[in-house]
Amino acid sequence: MLHIENLSAGYGDIAVLHQITLAVQPNEVVGVLGCNGAGKTTLVKAIMGFLPHVSGAVRFGEHVINGMRAHEIARLGIGLVPQGRWIFPKLTVRENLMMGTAAAGDAEILDEVFEYFPILKTRLSQHGGTLSGGEQQVLAIARALCGRPKLLLLDEPSDGVQPNLVELIGDVIPVLCRRSKLAVLLVEQNLDLVLHCAQRCIVLKNGRLAHAGKIEPHRGTDSAHQLAQFLSPAAERTADSQAAFIEREPT
Repeated sequence: MLHIENLSAGYGDIAVLHQITLAVQPNEVVGVLGCNGAGKTTLVKAIMGFLPHVSGAVRFGEHVINGMRAHEIARLGIGLVPQGRWIFPKLTVRENLMMGTAAAGDAEILDEVFEYFPILKTRLSQHGGTLSGGEQQVLAIARALCGRPKLLLLDEPSDGVQPNLVELIGDVIPVLCRRSKLAVLLVEQNLDLVLHCAQRCIVLKNGRLAHAGKIEPHRGTDSAHQLAQFLSPAAERTADSQAAFIEREPT
């Protein structure tokens, strides 16, 4: 579905990403881990056509999307939930969701979204700006799903979100992939969320590929420590507790 080969990107004369290669297939979650400044968000922007200076190949299905505009890329079936909970704060929850359904022309998707995120059904008449930070993130994800994307890019969905909603997001993502053939690129610093959701992951360090491989939940602590060594010392110290999280079976 998504195939990236030797992608380099940056801002003006400042190079951020260097020769990144990865692929995401239907029914698959691929994690992108890295510390602040590793190039994770730049990768998302390069895929979506927000950066004019890109070398390498980015393909989505049969389409080479290098040089295409963001709205053209979105129409091919790529949904984006950017970092920072982008919603319409003065619109109600229902109106926010309807903005997503307008792209797909399918109001029935709302019932499916409520199945995954029932909390939104109880907030339909509430303005988006009055929701908690975590609820706003759930709304942003739900709105993207209303467009029925083939590939969903999630840029740090756990950032600033309360633990119970991070757990909800972590449980919903694998179910979505199994049921709808959705592909997900999950960009995160949250190691336990990636370990719980993803089948494979890459680790970026200073804009370069530091690690790529399968996630092996049955290895528990070993898998967590293998990835934590590429991240911050704090992540490595907490790898044991994070490994316990990934041993939960997705619902």
